[in-house]
Amino acid sequence: MVFPAYYGRMSIRACVCLLAVLFAPLATFPQEREILFREDFMDLENWKPVYFPKIKKHTAYTTESHQGNTFLRAQSQASASALVFKQSFNVYDYSRVTWRWKTETVYKKGDAKSKSGDDYPIRVYIVFAFDPQAAGFLERIKYKAAKLLYGEYPPHSSLNYIWANREYAERVITNTYSERAKMIPLQMGGTRLGTWQTEDVHIVDDYRKAFRTDPPSIASIAIMNDSDNTGEHSVSYIDSIEVYRLHSTE
Repeated sequence: MVFPAYYGRMSIRACVCLLAVLFAPLATFPQEREILFREDFMDLENWKPVYFPKIKKHTAYTTESHQGNTFLRAQSQASASALVFKQSFNVYDYSRVTWRWKTETVYKKGDAKSKSGDDYPIRVYIVFAFDPQAAGFLERIKYKAAKLLYGEYPPHSSLNYIWANREYAERVITNTYSERAKMIPLQMGGTRLGTWQTEDVHIVDDYRKAFRTDPPSIASIAIMNDSDNTGEHSVSYIDSIEVYRLHSTE
């Protein structure tokens, strides 16, 4: 741009300053974290075990402490079972979840794209509850029949944040057993074995990316280390899980 000759030096400087203001990045304000609940695994009183039909060998979940830090230890040996947190929450009110985890091994036969490899040394589920008021007629009939059989509604859908056994180019993988379960690899392969990794996810955003629709409002958290398909062994750990939201302080 050529400035007209009648613009003085101060006018040019003023124009430059104005452009700098107009095209500067939007200001960011400090945000305050509001925690709904935090689990530090001093015990397992807040969790209930979940067992699966036809799988007789269960993963061993215990709490341990080391140098003042408590954590969950999940040991799987050709086994599968899960833990579900007893408290549910509204994902639109509290959409963020953070945790720390590590694993000693990954499964050599593990593969998120095959039923025979659908095992993970550690995963954190966000399980979304079925809402009959939001369901269509045929879906309500289907879920009502399932409730009569199992005593409660099955989950509507789930996000599975996984420590994948190998590298994947995809950021979301549809589970080989159900289209209503989406696998999201956060860690992949064995490059970070034995080291604590911190994860922080926005579950509403992730659900929209994975399912291309809004999630049901009520969800719960589950944890699993499973190796019933691969027949392998692993030990993994989680030392905290926190559900929270952010508020601007300005």
